[in-house]
Amino acid sequence: MAKYILKRVATSLVTLFLITFMLFVLVRVMPGNPFPSERMSAEQIANKRAEMGLDDPVLVQFFRYIGGVLHGDFGKGTSLYFGAPIKTVIATCAYNSFSIGGIAILEGTAVGLLLGILAALNKGRFLDGFCTVFSILGVCVPGYVFFILLQYCFSFKISLLPYFFDPSQFLYSSVLPSISLSLFAMSIIARFTRNEMVEVMDSDYVHLAESKGMTGGLLVRRHVLRNALIPIVTVIGPLVVNLLTGALVVEKIYGINGIGKLMVDSIAGQGVDYNYVLALGILYSALYIGTMLLIDILYGVIDPRVRVAASGKGGA
Repeated sequence: MAKYILKRVATSLVTLFLITFMLFVLVRVMPGNPFPSERMSAEQIANKRAEMGLDDPVLVQFFRYIGGVLHGDFGKGTSLYFGAPIKTVIATCAYNSFSIGGIAILEGTAVGLLLGILAALNKGRFLDGFCTVFSILGVCVPGYVFFILLQYCFSFKISLLPYFFDPSQFLYSSVLPSISLSLFAMSIIARFTRNEMVEVMDSDYVHLAESKGMTGGLLVRRHVLRNALIPIVTVIGPLVVNLLTGALVVEKIYGINGIGKLMVDSIAGQGVDYNYVLALGILYSALYIGTMLLIDILYGVIDPRVRVAASGKGGA
């Protein structure tokens, strides 16, 4: 197992390094000016470029940048937040996005798995139909429709929850945003869980276990759910990254100062802030690669056959 994990970690680190290099080169060769040229003279821009080392060769800039990143320094913005350190701004935005996204992950995974299991165990009955309709609505109806409906019902009609996110009342004001974020994940996870469990329940080894007298919860835990988990985990991975980084629509509607809003501001603000675009691109890549790494490890935990195949000890 240790060899399997080390191999996956090494592959992930190399992938992240290559992505970082490509992002850095693309940002540096992009046309345009990273400084608000309408407020700076040509001489001021030239001095600023020299100060930030932007006139050096790209490889020199890249390894200097990597050295700073390894020490937690992503530099400073050129147009956003008055030149504040990028790591400070990202840390504040990431806390909001990751906290609400973490709650949404728990809600979406727990409710989605529960609905999918209930639908599979009640195939062809009312619960199965209800979960199917819920999954279709959650996937097909635009997310902002649910967001606005939740605000209208719980904030406007009965004034139970606040319209907008307030960091000083985190738990209270994060209820609606987290539910809004988790609805799509609930629908996807419920649908995949139901379909995978139905397929596994019709397999020969499950019928064999039933013929030996194994029924009920023991059968579901030992044979059905465990074998249905691998495809479900694969689906959950990308959803986790999306929920952690925050959906832009949710952050806009609820006034959350999160990662998604910061990315849009860095691109569509007074001028493209290349340093923020690069730092956020690396953050998104690291999150995605880290999530995929965790999924690979979970594969080995859930199904020992994955570990055997990865170690090359499987027979022909």
